[in-house]
Amino acid sequence: MSYFSLPLPHLNFPVIALPLKIRGSALAASLLLAGCQASEAQNTPALTPDFGENVVIMDPSMPSGDIQNKLDAIFKQQEANQFGPERYAVLFKPGVYHNKVRLGFYTQLSGLGQFPDDVLLQGGIQVEASWHGGDATQNFWRSVENLSVTPDNGTMQWAVSQASPLRRLHVRGNMLLDDNGGWSSGGFIADSLVDHEINSGTQQQWLTRNSTIGSWTNQNWNMVFVGVKNAPEGSTWPTPPYTVVERSPRVSEKPFLTIDSAGHYQVFVPALRKDAQGVSWQDKHVLGEHMPLNKFYIAKAKTDTASTINTALNSGKHLLLTPGIYKLDVPLQVKKPNTVVLGLGIATLLPTAGNVAMNVADADGIKISGVLFDAGEKNSEALLQVGGKKTAVSHAQNPITLHDIFFRVGGATVGNATHSVIINSNHVIGDNLWVWRGDHGNGIGWQTNKTKHGIIVNGDDVTMYGLFVEHFHNYQTLWNGENGEVYFYQSEAPYDVPKQESWMNGNVNGFASYKVAEHVTHHKAIGMGVYCFFNDNTSVKLNSAIEAPVGPGIQFSHVTSVSLGGTGEITHVINDLGDKAYDKNFVSRLKP
Repeated sequence: MSYFSLPLPHLNFPVIALPLKIRGSALAASLLLAGCQASEAQNTPALTPDFGENVVIMDPSMPSGDIQNKLDAIFKQQEANQFGPERYAVLFKPGVYHNKVRLGFYTQLSGLGQFPDDVLLQGGIQVEASWHGGDATQNFWRSVENLSVTPDNGTMQWAVSQASPLRRLHVRGNMLLDDNGGWSSGGFIADSLVDHEINSGTQQQWLTRNSTIGSWTNQNWNMVFVGVKNAPEGSTWPTPPYTVVERSPRVSEKPFLTIDSAGHYQVFVPALRKDAQGVSWQDKHVLGEHMPLNKFYIAKAKTDTASTINTALNSGKHLLLTPGIYKLDVPLQVKKPNTVVLGLGIATLLPTAGNVAMNVADADGIKISGVLFDAGEKNSEALLQVGGKKTAVSHAQNPITLHDIFFRVGGATVGNATHSVIINSNHVIGDNLWVWRGDHGNGIGWQTNKTKHGIIVNGDDVTMYGLFVEHFHNYQTLWNGENGEVYFYQSEAPYDVPKQESWMNGNVNGFASYKVAEHVTHHKAIGMGVYCFFNDNTSVKLNSAIEAPVGPGIQFSHVTSVSLGGTGEITHVINDLGDKAYDKNFVSRLKP
């Protein structure tokens, strides 16, 4: 893989909607980033790629009223459309927009500039939960990335729960993460700059990674900051429950779609960073690779099949999944090193024949991002498998990465999957994974949406930033590999255990949420929260939130268990350590 340096200054626009103008130095930089393509190609006016009907492209020359009408129409359809089939990506070309965006389900907002400040949204972005009575615990599956927002009232409200990431964002004001006191269960921010205060409100937990913030206020159970400049003081955990890790040991940011001054679309793939702190895009030289869009196969759910997509992948194409639900009768096979798979608008892969939805080869540098894996009615052994089997192959210098990857078993319809994701490769980096067996919606029941584990990690040296795993029948997470590292973990036991006898691990009550295999000698996990709520069955107990071997190389830090509403009990936090959580919202914490 080749990397290029981006000596591109941030672009400044007047606060009026005008066509984009770029200085000559920026054009030179875009030539370099595009891999030094021939100048004739760069100067040729580009046609807009056919992204299909579910990708909406905004231009600053468009009337603001027309833009607002389209944004409002999408929101009206998607506000309460929790399990609907509609998917949208709204892409903003560089410039200034005087619009306010209310964001519903399965909607992605993305700026197309080289930097967040290339797209200025003057008016704000808002997510609230009036559709659900002010309770934001079901505000899932939406995202914003690569733009700058100036909230009209000074505060951007982002009342969300899981699978609603913010990335590469510049908030010119404050942020509020709840709906004025209603519950919320997020969340994830990465590579973002927030000028002033973030108020987490009622958020139960949150991960902020590699960002710069003005300040942070409020807390609940598990607030984790990794590589964050101006993070709150964390030395007095658990009062308040702030877990602070100064730097991310190894991380790469999610690939994203951009456009150059001539209208050519490209995908920028950020380089791997080590010991990273703060945002990546304020550096004068941003390392990464710019891939022209003609190297991608642009897939559309209405017309493409597993066969057509695999043919393109086998020919050496990267893959851009436009918004929609892709019904797959055989797995997508991602085989070639450095392949990029980028989903837009919460693109969804649905296996229809009991197959795996995607197999990723044990090869360097493959990047999968922005995809929801949704189980079909016929049971799949796994929805995503990374690496065919455990090997000794090292990917330390060019790891496989997973960004904003979500899994769902039940909810939209009946779904069954023994495991959602199996990671066999070494040195994989996971960056915001929500692995969810549905607890509400369609096809829900102890004997209906059947599973075993959420995630199995067999590979060595696997790192996770933001791992959310919920409601599976057996261990939520089973970690068999050596040298695993997890920064932020959130999990809930299955709600729908009918009785204790239905949920026994031998003679032990229940299955731990997080299980590290007995043969493992080195493992580290920081900032963990495990909760239970047994659907009004207060007699059900989980013996331990976490099970792990004991040894000098096994490290757990800042771990919390909670009985939500006192409905059931978590007897221990780790193995036989820690007080039981059993009373109404009783919190048990274990410090190293």
